[in-house]
Amino acid sequence: MGGLGGPLDWFVQPCTNRLFPVDASRGRGNNGRRRLRHVARGRRRGENVMGVMRFVVPQCESLSDWPEVFRAYSSGLDRSVWPTRVEFDGQTIVCRRQNSESSRMHVAWPVQDFGRPMLATAMLPEREAPYVLAVELARGKIVQVRNLRAELTQADLTLPPEYHQRYAQAHREFGHAASCQDDVAKATESANRAIYHACHAAELLARAYSQQFLESRHQQYDQLPTSLGCRLDNQIPEPPEQELFCSAFNSAAVPIEWQLVEPIEGQADWTAFDAQVDWCMENRLVMRGGPLIDLSPRGLPKWLWEWEQDFWNLQSFVCDFVETAVSRYIGKIRIWELAACANSGGALVLNEEQRLTLVAKTLEVARHIDEEARFVIRIDQPWGEYQARGQHRLSPLHFADALVRAGLGLSALNLEIAIGYRPRGTPSRDLLDFSSMIDRWCALGIPLHITLAFPTSDQPDPLADSDLEVDRSAWKLPWSPTAQAQWFDMLLPLLIAKPAVAAVYWAQFSDATPHTFPHSGLIGPDGIAKPTLQHMIDYRRKHLK
Repeated sequence: MGGLGGPLDWFVQPCTNRLFPVDASRGRGNNGRRRLRHVARGRRRGENVMGVMRFVVPQCESLSDWPEVFRAYSSGLDRSVWPTRVEFDGQTIVCRRQNSESSRMHVAWPVQDFGRPMLATAMLPEREAPYVLAVELARGKIVQVRNLRAELTQADLTLPPEYHQRYAQAHREFGHAASCQDDVAKATESANRAIYHACHAAELLARAYSQQFLESRHQQYDQLPTSLGCRLDNQIPEPPEQELFCSAFNSAAVPIEWQLVEPIEGQADWTAFDAQVDWCMENRLVMRGGPLIDLSPRGLPKWLWEWEQDFWNLQSFVCDFVETAVSRYIGKIRIWELAACANSGGALVLNEEQRLTLVAKTLEVARHIDEEARFVIRIDQPWGEYQARGQHRLSPLHFADALVRAGLGLSALNLEIAIGYRPRGTPSRDLLDFSSMIDRWCALGIPLHITLAFPTSDQPDPLADSDLEVDRSAWKLPWSPTAQAQWFDMLLPLLIAKPAVAAVYWAQFSDATPHTFPHSGLIGPDGIAKPTLQHMIDYRRKHLK
C-alpha cells in the first residue's frame, strides 16, 4: 500500500477536522484516542458537546420560498465542512454543529443579478445573541473581496476602474447595516445592497485576474498547453457531429466504465470502446479513459452488490477489471481516470476507509501494468457540501491529500463541478469563489483536471440518471442554453488562466443518448447544437493547441 501503511493512515480528528498521521498498527493516534475519550466522558456526564449558532432574518412568509436554508452548513478555519443540523422557524435559523469553535455559515442567498449563490459569513464566535444573517454575509463577502484585492495589488495587476466604486458602495451600505441591527428588516435591506455591490466588485476582480493572467500565459505560450475535452457518449458521434467535436476539442474522455463494459458478470463487451479508441486515434485526440470504477450510488455493476459484505473479494474483482482494462489499451490510452466519486461514495455499503483503500489499490495495480501512463482520480463536490450530513470524516481535500502522500503515482486530480444538480451537484457560486477553490486545490502540488456540467432546462430528462434532479434556478439566468453558454464564457478564461489546470472537460456531449446529468449536453435531444459548443470552438481556436 506504499505510503498508506494500512487501510487508512490518515484520520480526521472528530472535533477539529484537522488531518494528522496515525499509528496504523493501532488505528488511531494517541491524541485522537484521548480526544474521543474526552468527548465520551462529556456525554456520560450529560455535558453539552454540541455548538449552536443562531441567525435572524426578516419574517419568511413561506418556508417553501427558501428551501436552500435547510442545506446551509458550517465550516472551520481551514474551510472543512462540519456536520450541521439546521432548524428554521421562519425567522430564526439555528445551526447545531459538532463543536463550539468559531465557524463560517454557508447558505444560498438571493442577490439581485446573481440568482441565489452560496455565500459565507466571516469566522464568527459562538454567542447567545443571534446574528443578523444578511449583515454577516455582507461582512464575509467584503472580507473575501478585500483579500483578493490585496493579492492582485501585490502581483502588480491593474484593478478595473469600476471596482473602486462598487467596493466603496459595498462598504458604505455595510456601515449602514451594521449600525441598525436592532431593526432586522432595515439592517437586512442595507446588507442586501452591500452584498449586491460586493458581488459585482468580486466579479470585476475575478475577471480582471482571468484576463491579465491569461495575457501573461500567452506571452509564454502562443497556444496554451491546456486540454479542452468532452466525454464521448456510449458511441461514436454521428457523422454531422464528428466535425463539431473535433473542431471544439483536442481531447476526449472515453467512458470505459465497469458497469458499461460488464453489465452481466463474466460477459464483458469492449466493442463500442474499441471503436471509440480507434476513432480518437484517427482524429488525433488525446484520450483519457474511464472512470474505470465509479463509486457513486449507481456507478458499479448490479451483479457486484452480492459481494458488498465481502470487501476482500470485492477488491479482487475491482483489481482484475482495472488490470484487464489498462492492459487492453496499453500504448493507446496514456491517461486513465481510475476512480470517480470515491470521496463522497454511495456505492454498495463501502465506508470511507474501504473506499480509500480501494482507490489506493487500483492505483497500485494500474501503475504496475503501465508505468508510463498517467493516473487521475475524480473528486466530486470539491467544496465538500456532502460532509454536512455527518457521514464523512475526511474532507475532499484531505481524501485527495492522503492519496497524494501515499506515493502511489497519482498524476492529477479531476474536480467535478456540476452546477444546479441535487443531491450530488454543487450550489451556484460566483467567479471569486471558483478562483479561491482552485487555488486551495493547487496547494497539493499536482495538476488539476476540471469536469463541468450545467443544465439547460429543469424539465424531466428520461435519459438522465434518475438519482439526479435539476435544482431550482440559482444562477443569474433561468436554466437555458443561453445561461449555459454565459456560465461557460465566465468560467473557462479563469480556468485556463491558472497554470495548474491541465485540462478542462465537459461532462457529456449529447442529450440524445443515456447520460448522467440532466440537460447538460452540448447537443440537444433534437440533434441541434447548443450555443456553448460554438463558444468552445471559438475558445479553442483563440487560445488552445
